[in-house]
Parts: sequence; C-alpha cells; structure tokens
Amino acid sequence: MSPKIISTLFALSAMTAASTTVLAAPAKKPTVAEAERFLADTEAHLNKLNNEQAKGAWVGSNFITDDTEAIASFFAERYLTAAGEAAIAARRFNGLKLPAESARKMMLLQQTLVFADAKERESYAQLQAAMNGAYGKGKYCPKKPDGTADACMALGEMEKVLAKSRDEAKLKEMWLGWHAQSPSYKQKYTEYVALSNKGAKQMGFVDTGAMWRSQYDMPPEAFSAEMERLWQQVKPLYEALHTYTRYKLRQTYGPDVVPLTGPIPSHLFGNMWSQNWNNLYPLLKPATGASSFDLSKVLEDRKTDAKQMTQYAERFYTSLGMQKLPESFWERSLLTKPRDRDVVCHASAWPLNEKDDVRIKMCITPTAEDFTVIHHELGHVYYFLNYTKQPYLFRNGANDGFHEAIGDTVALSITPSYLQKVGLMDQAPDANADIGQLLERALSKVAILPFAYSVDKWRWDVYSGKTKPADYDKSWWQLREQYMGMKRPAAIDGKGAGFDAGAKYHVAADVPYARYFLADMLQFQFHRALCREAGYTGPLHRCSVYDNAKAGAKLQQMLAMGASKPWPEALKAISGEDKIDGGALLDYFAPLKSWLDTQNAAFAAAEKK
Repeated sequence: MSPKIISTLFALSAMTAASTTVLAAPAKKPTVAEAERFLADTEAHLNKLNNEQAKGAWVGSNFITDDTEAIASFFAERYLTAAGEAAIAARRFNGLKLPAESARKMMLLQQTLVFADAKERESYAQLQAAMNGAYGKGKYCPKKPDGTADACMALGEMEKVLAKSRDEAKLKEMWLGWHAQSPSYKQKYTEYVALSNKGAKQMGFVDTGAMWRSQYDMPPEAFSAEMERLWQQVKPLYEALHTYTRYKLRQTYGPDVVPLTGPIPSHLFGNMWSQNWNNLYPLLKPATGASSFDLSKVLEDRKTDAKQMTQYAERFYTSLGMQKLPESFWERSLLTKPRDRDVVCHASAWPLNEKDDVRIKMCITPTAEDFTVIHHELGHVYYFLNYTKQPYLFRNGANDGFHEAIGDTVALSITPSYLQKVGLMDQAPDANADIGQLLERALSKVAILPFAYSVDKWRWDVYSGKTKPADYDKSWWQLREQYMGMKRPAAIDGKGAGFDAGAKYHVAADVPYARYFLADMLQFQFHRALCREAGYTGPLHRCSVYDNAKAGAKLQQMLAMGASKPWPEALKAISGEDKIDGGALLDYFAPLKSWLDTQNAAFAAAEKK
C-alpha cells in the first residue's frame, strides 16, 4: 500500500499562488539545474506528506470512528493535492534533456489525474466516496414465501451461500440479489467516468484508460496488445479447466441448467463474480489420488497463534538471506481482531516511513488460507524493506503487478517438502496426489485470468467512449462470454438499466485490475527463475526455494531496484528474460493439463453414447 493524498484549502491557496507566479513571471526556458532542484524539493515534500497520510490512514483503519475517518481523509487529501500540483509543475520540464534517473522521475510524477478546478476535485472525491459507500452498504432483502420481508443480507452472507450451497435456485437468488444493488450508483459512475477523463486529459492523456495503460513503460496500445498476447498464450489451459468444470457441473445440476456447449450460467461457480472456483473443489476433485492432509487442522490442533503464523512466514524470508523483521513490526502491527473496537480486517501491508516502520494489518486465524496469506503479505513488507534506500519516487514495485506477485511467488514454495522442513507435515503425500493439489490451485490461479483481463478491457472501452452507459451490461456480458465462457443467469429487466460490472468492488472503487492478471503471470515466471537459480530440476510444482540463499540473493537483487528502472529490466534481473511469459504458468500446470485433456475426452465420449 502506498497512499497518495491532500487538503482542499491547501490546494486552493497553492494553486492560486502557482497561477499568480506563472502570470507574473516572464517565460524562461527551464534548465537542468532547475529540474534537479525541483525534483529534490518535490520528493522531500511528498515523502513528508506521504508519511503523515500513511499514519492517518493506519489510525483510520485500526480505530474506526467518524473522527479517525476525518483525520485520515484530511491527510490523504493533502497528499493528493500536493501530488497534483507537482504533476502540473513537472510539465514545465518536458522536452528538457535530463539524466535518465531524473527523466524517469518526471515521467512517474505525471502519471496521475489532475483537476485544476477545485470544484471538480471536490466532485471527483465525493463521487468516489459515494460509490465506495454505496457498495459497502449494499444489501439484498429477500422475501418470505408469504411475501413478507425477511432479514436483509450483506454481501459476505450471500458469498457464503454461493460458496456452500448446491441449490441452483438459491444460488441464482443470491447472485441476482447482489447484482440488483449496483444500478443504484450507475449514474454516479457515469458522471465519475466523464470527470476522470477530464482529469486525465489535463495531463495530456487521451482518457483515463490510456493513462492506466501508460504506467507500464510502453505506449497504451502496446500494453493492450501485450495483455491479449499473454491471454492467448494461456487460453488453452483455461479452456481445458472450463470444459472439465462444465462436465462436472452438468453432473451436479443436470443438462437443463448446464448446456453441453456455449456459455455456462455464472452463478454456478461458487463465487459472486466467478473469478475463482475454489469452492467447487469438492465437486471437481479427482476420484482417486487427492491428498487427505489438512494444514488447517494441524495449525488448529497445535493452537498456532497469530504471531507464530507470522513467524513461520518471516522464517521463510530470512531463510533466503533477508533481514529479520524490525522489533517495531511486532510492536505496531495488528495481527488479531481486537475485542474492543471495529477494524478493517482485510489483510494489507503498510510502509509508514522511508526507514523501517513496516506493518501488517490482518485478523489472522490458524487456517491454511491465512498461512498462505501471511506469506503473501510479508512479500509486500520485504519489498518495502529492500527498496527503502531508493529515492521517494522509486519506492514502489517495478509495476503494480510486481508488488502483488512477490508474496504469491513465495506462496508457490509452500509445498509438502517445505511443510515437512518446518515441522508441519510428517510425511509427504504420494506423488499421484499432485493432480488434486494442482487442480485446487488452478481453480484460483487459472480461473481468474480471463476475469482479471476482461474487467479492465471493459473499462478501457468505457473510458474511451466506445462503450456508452446504455451498453454497459451488453459490453460486459459480451466480454464475459468471449473470455470466460459464461452468461448471466437471467435477463436484465429494462433496456440499458443494469450495471453488473459495478457489482465488483474494484469497479465501484475504480481500482485498476490488470495488476492481478500480470501478477498471476509473473509469480510463475519468478518461481521458475528462482528454482533454476536454486539448481532445482524436477517438476516445477514441487519446487520450494525455502532455505536457498542463492535464490534469495537473486530475488533481493530485483526487489532492491524498486521502480528505479523500467519493469522489463527488473524482470531481467530476476529471470534473465525481458518479456512476461505465460509459458512458466503452463510449465507449472503441465501435469494437470494432460490429466484434464484425458478426463475431457472420456466425458465427451460418454456424452455421445
């Protein structure tokens, strides 16, 4: 998490002062020396404000009251305003030949929305807050058989039904109930898109989508092509998983619900957005060979507490040659849910300053899922610690996909051999249990790929004006069918009235989603590179780099670069490759792909009989 925000009053006075200065001073050609001074002053100022707003955000997330929300908002707004002013001021130096490091800083400073008009800044913030609030407050209120109102259900309750129920009618009710909430803020989203585009154009971008795609060290159209190339590379594996899942869902719900060809109704995948299918594993698991090992049971039986869970993850990173977590991490992190107050339990990692004040905010429970999540979150923390010596503007991931990929790379090393080494597993499962483990992992890592791609592909068309508000749902479901092989469970009432895309948090909150697609690709490429560095030659899915200093040194070399170089250089530092390659993911799941093809051929033959 690297927040960037600031105060409206501060913005107004500073913007006015800046305008007066520009009008009063004669136009002078900028010099390299001026540019360097500007960068030094700007980085120092933004660093100070970022530290303040990070502390405000931490308090706001850990002690939730109206007062702490106001404090967090104040410091966040101050930072945003300063960042916007810096972006505008940096434009004066465009065209000036600067040293490579300074030119990169100028480029990074200008990759942001800017609103010169204070009312537009205010409207933008208000629309964003309103959509966030509407999403968070969304509830479905079902009716009893006699027509009277039943208890209203929040999203989390509906998700539990989708995860566990096999009642098709109930699944459809939950899916439709949640997706009926987002049209209430469709108009706000439409206004937000127009305003956001205005802010992007003020910084020289065609639209907001183009601005997002410009953040990957390549022209926007080149990034679009790169995403499509990567998708086509891994598409056969997704299609094999989708076909296998179709046959299993037909066995569960019958041919009247699940067709033999064409898109599958999206409410059947155990997840509100069908973005991961983990909850279907009990239906999909192999008839023989699946492991009976239960990490959650081991952790619970041993009464493993939150600190011990975190220490397991810390020891993984220190086994790679990285430093121990600072004492302040243990003193200041939130690892368990407090009994006396509300907190935001969603797991996150925080850098609070440019030194070593790093923290985790997570309500850890002794489960296999949280064991993986804490390894993931410490990936962010160790990225922070490794690039802390970089200048302020370079203290970030090489691109946003890198930051998400580091902890996931480490999590790929949570193999039976790793669990044995740390004393959590007595005996490794038989080798033929690999298919069950690979299938379960594919239900998250492979299933999400077309979803992660199509969310932003849809938004790029919205921001460019290619998709109009009346066609939001039409475009959304065209992409869902094309890339995911899914359809809406029922037709929408009213032409152009729906807003199904807005039923996903990252759309309502306007968080770019391509990062998750890239992270999914990168983590397997990183894993393959580190396994090679460690001298491992067996099946990629069995490799763990735990306790391998050579692999750790290679990883740290890349982490220390932060955002100081274009991401292809960071990728080359760890892998020797300068292009993202979906081939690593295909290598990892190769045994599963062969198994799926065999299963699908048998199912197809049975259907013909």
